[in-house]
Amino acid sequence: MSEESRKLRIEKPGMPAGGWGSVGEVAHILLDQRTVVKDSALLLKQNKTDGFACVSCAWAKPANPHPLEFCESGAKATAWETTSKAIGADFFERHTVTELESWSDHALEDQGRLTVPLRWDAASDTYRPLSWETAFAEIGAALRAAEREQVVFYSSGRASLETSYMYGLLARMYGNNNLPDSSNMCHESTSVALQKTIGDGVGTVVLDDFAQTDCIFFFGQNVGVNSPRMLHQLQEARRRGVPIITFNPLRERGLVSFTNPQSPLEMLTKQETPISTQYLQLMPGGDTAAIMGLCKAIFDLDDAALAGGAARVLDTAFIAAHTDGFEAFEAAVRACPWTDIERESGLARAALERAAGVYARAEAVLGVYGMGLTQHRNGVQNVAMVVNLLLLRGNIGKPGAGVCPVRGHSNVQGQRTVGITEKPELAPLDKLKEQYAFEPPRATGMNTVEACEAILARKVPAFVALGGNFLRAVPETVLMEAAWRELPLTVQVSTKLNRNHVIHGKASYILPCLGRIEIDRQRGGEQAVTVEDSTACIHGSRGMAEPASPALLSEPAIVAGIARATLDANPRVDWDAWVADYGRIRDAIAETYPDIFHDFNARMWTPGGFRKPVGAARREWKTESGKAGFTVPEGLPGNPDLEHDAGDADDSATLRLFTVRSDGQFNTTVYSHDDRFRGVYGSRMVLFMSRADMARRALAQGDLVNLRCPSNDGVERRVEGLAVVPYDIPEGAVAGYFPECNPLIPLWHHARESKVPAAKAIDVLVERSGSAP
Repeated sequence: MSEESRKLRIEKPGMPAGGWGSVGEVAHILLDQRTVVKDSALLLKQNKTDGFACVSCAWAKPANPHPLEFCESGAKATAWETTSKAIGADFFERHTVTELESWSDHALEDQGRLTVPLRWDAASDTYRPLSWETAFAEIGAALRAAEREQVVFYSSGRASLETSYMYGLLARMYGNNNLPDSSNMCHESTSVALQKTIGDGVGTVVLDDFAQTDCIFFFGQNVGVNSPRMLHQLQEARRRGVPIITFNPLRERGLVSFTNPQSPLEMLTKQETPISTQYLQLMPGGDTAAIMGLCKAIFDLDDAALAGGAARVLDTAFIAAHTDGFEAFEAAVRACPWTDIERESGLARAALERAAGVYARAEAVLGVYGMGLTQHRNGVQNVAMVVNLLLLRGNIGKPGAGVCPVRGHSNVQGQRTVGITEKPELAPLDKLKEQYAFEPPRATGMNTVEACEAILARKVPAFVALGGNFLRAVPETVLMEAAWRELPLTVQVSTKLNRNHVIHGKASYILPCLGRIEIDRQRGGEQAVTVEDSTACIHGSRGMAEPASPALLSEPAIVAGIARATLDANPRVDWDAWVADYGRIRDAIAETYPDIFHDFNARMWTPGGFRKPVGAARREWKTESGKAGFTVPEGLPGNPDLEHDAGDADDSATLRLFTVRSDGQFNTTVYSHDDRFRGVYGSRMVLFMSRADMARRALAQGDLVNLRCPSNDGVERRVEGLAVVPYDIPEGAVAGYFPECNPLIPLWHHARESKVPAAKAIDVLVERSGSAP
């Protein structure tokens, strides 16, 4: 039994999102990171127009913010970044890298901020300090000697617009479009589906739409953990009587009830606002089938209205003027049997018809969703089905209505806006050629899955990462870790120690950077940066905390340092001038993207941000047909092609796993091993299972099990030592934490078209711990 398993404590969850639990969590992390006085003042500036943009999620920043415009998750992210803990020069004298491999993700990051540039020393198996000049020179020499078409430039979703623009330019001037980013792991299905169906790869909704809607459909997004500030909009909507209909396999606390920590009355009385008016616990991967059922019920309601001489349920005028493909979609829906819909969705026809009735009576509907829709084999299709549902009643391009993807990392959407993309057709290459007098590469670059494939094939000579914890976030963990050690060069721009540093390439560098919350002093004075939120609004962000170390460089300075050491001089690009004054970078961005960023420096402090143009929000469809497109789904199965071994053909033995985040984490950052919303304390090595499935396997709470992915490609994929936790989850489904369950995901198990890893529907077999494979 592992140490984590021995520490495990299970309690019955019952508390609402927010409330005293949230206050306690914030107080605990401020104390733990020794930042109570400093961060208490900083939090007053978080997500404010004259302050800094949260480094956690990308939810919208209002023009008229609450006095405390931060959530529990955001407070944790701030404390984690501004911690007084730091890794000093003596840390690696006490710990070899091999020893650190055995540490948990939480323990690694909890050591505090990285403060000096480091290079791995093979003789001592430790990281050793070196000067910035030496680091840049050695990295530049290695990159100049590498096969340029195969070098990968990865970026996480936290880097600013300014840094991201420079990084994309660095990669293209170097010679490739290998710019995978965290969007490839989460919302690329959104970008592909929305671009295809409505002509814009982002959502059409802004904050004001939440105040004008009269119905919200919520799909696959855990608001209480991943974007808690949205609970303010949901609570206000519920107080107006707006129905919120939720589709999610687990009953998540944030979508059940909420106590507003900023309301003294609610805190004193422990008053809770019920959030979901109907909660449909569908099977993982059953989203296409569920939405198909909604659409089928809407057609039935329209038929009844026609027969009775009542007003049509379908918005036929909108459909005729603004859409194409309707007839084919209608035929597919009408031909789809209810038996198939019920089997694949795991929902009863009556429940779907009840939800459709609410939709049919509403005049303005929001379709809100997260990675529960995108991280599937049918991820692109799932998003397109949300669009189909909204188009039936003209619910795109009018107040209070629209499609609202909820992005994760704080600037993951913005990075794509300024050129972080492996797809050359999405980058203004001709403009870059004119602006900087070089020939940009035209070949399609590697996305995340393709970068992993190239690493496994030992074809990548160097991997440069602007933030993130790539190796921990991707699928195929065992094979990837083995191949990662054979990379000739790994370079990590980081604030904290993580798995990518202790499992490293043959030459490995850690380049510690300033965080967004820290004051960024350059030759031109204190600098500010910009980010884009989930609603395509762009905000300024000004650092306010003293840096963790005087030796830290900013992300723009590090990108510039690598560029100067790697690229031939170009008189059109003055990297030093850009670092001295980020306003010059914004001027360059505005020149490259004038439609979006004209007057960038003048507009960056607009309260609530300035919005980039989203044609679909105005019913301007930048599609091939000039209209929004209905699309016919290829099929209903949520996990259509995970092939089983012959001995595993019995479906009753196979369960469908989906991965989740806990209350104590954000993406791969684990703040603690507790998850109060699910009643799990002390360990993340757990498996949530229905009592019926437990009884079928004679399992009791706390029993240890192993999971195995029954693919027949010859690769053994296992996770061992998971403690069973009974939970309100559909029979046939189980849930486990990301990234602990990533070893079960085959690299080829990804969304068609977008290649997002399909982490929300993985077929697994459960074995008692210690049993033979």
